[in-house]
Amino acid sequence: MTTLQFLLRLITYRKGFYIANAAMWTVIYLVPIAPGLITKEFFDSLTGDDVLKLGTWGIIALLVGAALGRVMLIIMGFMTDVHFRFRMGMMLRRNLLQHVLKQPGARAIPVSPGEAISHFRDDVDQTEEAASWSVDVFGLTCFAAVSSYILIGIDVQMTLLVFLPLVFVVTAAQLATSRLQKYRAASREATSRVTGAISEMFGNVQAIQVAGAEERVIERFRTFNEERRKTMIKDKLMGEALDSIFTNSVNFGIGIILLLAGQKMQSGSFTVGDFSLFVYYLTFVTTFITNVGKFITHFKQMSVALERLTSLLQGASAKVLTLKDALLLRKGERLQAKDATAEAVPKERLDTLSVTGLTYRFPETGRGIEDVRLELKGGSFTVVTGTIGSGKTTLVRTLLGLLPKEAGTILWNGKAVDDPSTFFAPPHSAYSAQIPRMYSDTLRNNILLGQREQGDSLNGAIHNAVMEYDIAHLHHGLETMIGPRGVKLSGGQMQRTAAARMLVRDAQLYVFDDLSSALDVETEQRLWERLFQSRGGATCLVVSHRKAALAHADHIIVMKDGRIEAEGTAEELLRASATFQELWSGDERTADDGAAAAATTAGTVLQSRDAK
Repeated sequence: MTTLQFLLRLITYRKGFYIANAAMWTVIYLVPIAPGLITKEFFDSLTGDDVLKLGTWGIIALLVGAALGRVMLIIMGFMTDVHFRFRMGMMLRRNLLQHVLKQPGARAIPVSPGEAISHFRDDVDQTEEAASWSVDVFGLTCFAAVSSYILIGIDVQMTLLVFLPLVFVVTAAQLATSRLQKYRAASREATSRVTGAISEMFGNVQAIQVAGAEERVIERFRTFNEERRKTMIKDKLMGEALDSIFTNSVNFGIGIILLLAGQKMQSGSFTVGDFSLFVYYLTFVTTFITNVGKFITHFKQMSVALERLTSLLQGASAKVLTLKDALLLRKGERLQAKDATAEAVPKERLDTLSVTGLTYRFPETGRGIEDVRLELKGGSFTVVTGTIGSGKTTLVRTLLGLLPKEAGTILWNGKAVDDPSTFFAPPHSAYSAQIPRMYSDTLRNNILLGQREQGDSLNGAIHNAVMEYDIAHLHHGLETMIGPRGVKLSGGQMQRTAAARMLVRDAQLYVFDDLSSALDVETEQRLWERLFQSRGGATCLVVSHRKAALAHADHIIVMKDGRIEAEGTAEELLRASATFQELWSGDERTADDGAAAAATTAGTVLQSRDAK
């Protein structure tokens, strides 16, 4: 998509708002036509050449009325401009965010969050600016056309001189195009690095302090800021240089006009009123010339913004940015949209989840999973285990659509799941990631994440996640602010908060990725027992190598080198799988005597399952 096509799609997003805005500002720019003619009549009245014969006070009254009318029109113009710009900016950010959220979670954005914020803020603002200036140029062009017609009727030669600077303005803007775009791209990139560095520093304060890297981090930030300063200066200087060319070209034209007007007035072919009209219109014509130059500048810079915004789409068409869906700005509309979405995703009981030929390889390393085949029965408790790097997490992330599968079929109750990233969400599925993501908000809000608290669901989720003791000893309980990325919580508390966040959502499939790695033995045992007892008819898919999880499993899948090496019950795998034997004997945290637990595995597992 070219920059011009992008601009046209933007201004036609809401045709009514754009037309109203353009019409209002066209009227505002045309209004000075009348005061100019009134001013001409005033000066001609001083020499007896006036036509209307209104008298001095009558002409002054007309000028005051025209000025007040223009003030009121400008107020209305700003209102229409704000509505147009606000909706256009909201549309761009909504479409961009909507596209990002639809992507596989692990590859949603190709840059750091700080850089992405720069795209959402600076590049959208630049796009708004260019589209808004198109309205001014249109209105001023209408003024230039009408005023030219009037001025040509007085003196053709003088009129041509008035618009001569426009040629220099357009030429200078075209010659500066490549350098202007280069400096704008460099300044935006440098700003993104600074924003990204700030985001990383705030999110990793503890890591920086523990490593004693404060000075190195500050020095790195200082380097980024210095690069930004240099690129911003170049960008600003380029813009100011063009503004200077535009302004001085106009001033040069004004000087020539004044000299020529003086000669014509001496010869008697030019009245005082004619001269005042030229001078009055000259102010607005110079504004037109300058604004044309500024619009060209903004338009060139808009091409940089479009390129940067498109980079976030990762190959998708730039048309995604201008999708004309409703913004739903009113509260009632937003609630109706939520209700419609909830109705569009009915809860369907999981009887069988079948996966065939599931494959994904990381582009950077070529490693991943290949030709994975598995089947989960409704209400089962399946554990995926294996050594580090065997593909456990990659398997569940690909299954859930957080990584884009390269091949394979996923069937939910025999029906193909075409878009796993959209399908595997409540009420179908709920997921707890290996590394929980927390927000600088209250503990309650981190668990609910915008979901309305219904009945005793929150307390039930807290109990099942073994968090009631922790919350009771927090000074503000559920209203405790946990800080950026949950910095005020321990690793175990973060994992259990993530578990509560998942369990508070009623789902048919719960997926746990290494949920208990940071827990002590007793808490871990209670966690798995409560989860097993309270899950009802829900199906559980658990990534873990911990005995407390393996002891509850109906079925265990052993991964190795991205493939399923073996599967079965704990008893069967201890007899047949060397990899599983190593994993089992390597975990000594479940019981006081790991060797004794391994010797009586069959009895332990059978007793555990019978008891449940």
